[in-house]
Parts: sequence; C-alpha cells; structure tokens
Amino acid sequence: MTPALRITEVLLFQRHVTLRLPFRFGAATVTQCPQAFVRVRAEIGGKSFEGATAELMVPKWFDKSPSLTHEQNFEQLRESLRHARDAFLAGSDALSPYGHSQASGETAIGVSVARGLPRLAAQFGPALLDKAVADAALRATGLGWVDGVRAGVLGDPWSQRLEITHPARVVLRHTVGLADRLADGDEGPDPQDGLPATLEAAARHHGLHHFKLKLSGQIEADRERLTRIAAVLQRLGVDYRATLDGNETFTDASSLGAHWRALQAEPALADLLRRTLLLEQPLARAVALRESIASLPIGVPVILDESDDHPEALQQGLALGYRGISSKACKGIYRSMASAHRIAQDPRLLLSGEDLTCQAGLAVQQDTLLAASLGVRHIERNGHHYVDGFGAAPDEEAQAFATAHPGFYERGANGRPHLAVRNGQLDLSSLHTPGFASAAAPHWHSLQAIH
Repeated sequence: MTPALRITEVLLFQRHVTLRLPFRFGAATVTQCPQAFVRVRAEIGGKSFEGATAELMVPKWFDKSPSLTHEQNFEQLRESLRHARDAFLAGSDALSPYGHSQASGETAIGVSVARGLPRLAAQFGPALLDKAVADAALRATGLGWVDGVRAGVLGDPWSQRLEITHPARVVLRHTVGLADRLADGDEGPDPQDGLPATLEAAARHHGLHHFKLKLSGQIEADRERLTRIAAVLQRLGVDYRATLDGNETFTDASSLGAHWRALQAEPALADLLRRTLLLEQPLARAVALRESIASLPIGVPVILDESDDHPEALQQGLALGYRGISSKACKGIYRSMASAHRIAQDPRLLLSGEDLTCQAGLAVQQDTLLAASLGVRHIERNGHHYVDGFGAAPDEEAQAFATAHPGFYERGANGRPHLAVRNGQLDLSSLHTPGFASAAAPHWHSLQAIH
C-alpha cells in the first residue's frame, strides 16, 4: 500500500500573524510572527497529487540565543525551509514518504547545521516537508491519517508496530503564559473582541479542566504566580490537572532541585502539585542531556521537549532520569511516531502533546490528530487563545475550513470561525478525512512567497 512518490514541486509561503494577547514564555514575549506554509506536488503512477501543511515560526524557541532578534529567528526558519525544498527537489528517485524523509530530510538538516543553524531549527524545514509529502501520499490513496498509517502508506518502520487509534476527541490543555492575566479583575491587555482574555474567563467559557503553566525559573515569582493560579481554579471549583513547563530556564540540575523543594515547601501549592502530571524541559538543552536528574526530589515525571533535536534524544534522556518526551509536528511526524513506539514499551513512560502556537487550519488540525492518534489524551493548544480565529486569513478561507470541519470550529459572535472547545475537549471526527487531517486548503494567492 506504500506509494512511491517523485517530488516535482515545492512552494514556500508565509503569512503575518498578529497575536491578540502577548505570549510570554521563558525570556521571550511574542506579539507577532509569520506562519510558514508548504505546498508540494508529487507524481505517483503518472498522476499528480498535492499536499500541504503550515506551522508558526515562533521566535526564541528553536534558538534562544539572546543575541538574535526575532527577525533573525524567523530568517533561520526560512533558511531551514529553503534547504529542505532544495533537498527534496534534488532527489530524482520515486520513494515512499519516509524514504524521502530519510534521504532528503537528513541531507537538508546536514546543510543547515553546517551553515550554523541549531539542530532544532534545522529540523523545521524537513518536518514541514514530511507533513506535506505525507498529505500528498494519503490523498493519492484516498485514505485519512489513521487509516493510511495503519495501511503502511508512509512506508515508515513503526506503523505496523504501533497501536494507532482513531480518536473521536481529545482534551485541550490550556496554556497560561507568564504575561497572561489570571483573574477578570487583573490589570492588563484586553482586546475587547468577545474572546476570553484571562485564565478565569477562558476556564468558564470553554469548560477547561487541564492547564499548562509556564515557569519563570525565579522562585519568588513562580511561587506567587502559581499560588494565584491555584486560587483562581479553586474559586471556580474546577477539578483540574496541570502540567508545568520550564522552557529551559534552569542552568543545572542542582538549581532545579532547589526550585522544586521550594515549591513543595509552600503550603498554598500542595494541592496544585498534587494535581500536576508532568514537568516539561526544565533544563537548558546545552546541559539537559549531560546531567542526571534521577536523584532530584521531583514527584512527577520530567520530560524532554526542546532537547528533542536528534533521533537519540529520548533514549539519552531515559538514561538520565527523564520519563518521556513531547510530540510536536514541528519536530517531525516520524520523530513523534518513533517516540510513541519506544514509550509504548514501558508503562512508566509518557508521550505528551505540546504546542507551537498552532494556528487555525492546517497546523492545528494536523498536529492535533497526530498526537491524539498516538495515544495522547490531553494536548496543549494555545493558538486559539493568543490569535483571533484565523487571524489575517481571508474570510473565504476561514469559512471554507469551518464548513469542511464542523465540530472542530464554531462561529463566534462576530461570525468568524474559531476553534470549538466544549467541556474542555476538541471534537476530532471531521479530521478523519482523505489526506492529512484537512478537507480544505489555504487560499494560496493570499500568501507571500518565500523565495
């Protein structure tokens, strides 16, 4: 069932995205950035098929060097996309989607690294090409993501050994950024657009019960903010679960251990820590896979995220005391599948679903279905919170996605489609469609070409 594809065209685009609320994580605050789009054409058995994908080019995540501007971060990711485009087009052989990833994708990563890109940024372009090529192959066979993976369409080594599920829904885990207002009475930005602007309002509006809380790495600030978050959720009467995200804010294992002990010593945080499911990437990637965390007094699984920039990352992390890793389509669909396969071998390990502020449309649909099909039961989603629906996309494009995917989107008071979060969950039923999770496409003429 595995088709052999010859890549005949790769087009790169971008669209400016303005956030309705500032998103602060680690040392970065994001208010605007471009979203990348990839459109490929592949020839299969003499016929031509199209595939597409999208991903936000978030600054200060792929490369957190303080010496780089946000625009320089964006250009790093454009460079990664160009290298991937050139490598995939240079391959003249007809290969499986996974075959293209191994041949052309690895070549592109090598070129990007040789030109100074960090591996996490170098992976970005190939990860998007992998998604778009998979989309084309699935459309060629008339199968959706789950059925296509089960049938071996991708030609990867994990499909037949994974229990790929056919999820009807998934729990949404709401991000609480470091700049987010918590209670309705808090001072701060409110775009007055009819959408929730605080944690309290979002929890009420969407029926939320899973949350991702950002840490600053500063004990007094974290202790005070987590205490306020716990009080808001307690006042709302939410039987919640939480995850904590360190975003590489700790420089060594010793400081991380001291930070955790300080949180445990705060009585007001006892209930929140009891409800905490995991701690995500607390150590900077430069030291995360060098220092053991096995002896630290952390009572929840610690997982990797930004350190996942090479195939051996998970195995190296497990040897140092980590208990899992994140699935993010921006790191590659095959990386997620490989991680899921390894984690399935040990019930003590976990695969989490995290977000790169996936925007409405291709990005959030593909990333959500990828993680949910691999067994992730709650996934961080924040693109709907920090951006108003489809943002700057033409209204016709937004309406086309909403019509093609009823249940996943709903129309707001202003008539614009937004992600539909009901009782803290997303309805995935409409994503099970031929191709990779989408029965609609961007309006390509409205996008800016990346040359």
